[in-house]
Amino acid sequence: MTAILVTSPAPLPALRSPRDRLRQVLLFEAGGLLLISPLFAWASGAALASSAGLLAVLSLIAALWNAAFNSGFDYCEARFTGRRADRRPLRLRAAHALAFESSLIALTLPVVMAWTDMGWLAALAADAGLALAYVAYAFIFHLGYDRCFPIAPRHSGGNA
Repeated sequence: MTAILVTSPAPLPALRSPRDRLRQVLLFEAGGLLLISPLFAWASGAALASSAGLLAVLSLIAALWNAAFNSGFDYCEARFTGRRADRRPLRLRAAHALAFESSLIALTLPVVMAWTDMGWLAALAADAGLALAYVAYAFIFHLGYDRCFPIAPRHSGGNA
């Protein structure tokens, strides 16, 4: 007879807690509003209040998407690589930022069109400009966040 060896998958590394994820999202969105609103107002010629209002709505969409996207991305990274998000290599960090922002454009383009009365091409250009600004911001923010708030490793039954 041949014995069949059944192994269970390796346990996932620790992920961010819901409280930590909430802090991450709130800090990210608040910083984005403070940094990007004036730039958007300047580039678009829109009033700062109108730009800030649009970006606040986009921020709410982005915050919800941020939590879902980052939780899913972190889970997949942990599952496939066994690595925690705060140990993410720079190339994957760049891909993460680009994937998040490009998927966010699909969610926010209709809002930009409705808020600004722009046609889809002008709104796409404006949204893409916002996305490029946020890609750079996201890369720097998440790198800094992971350094300031590392994920506590899981301890398994006293074996550290």
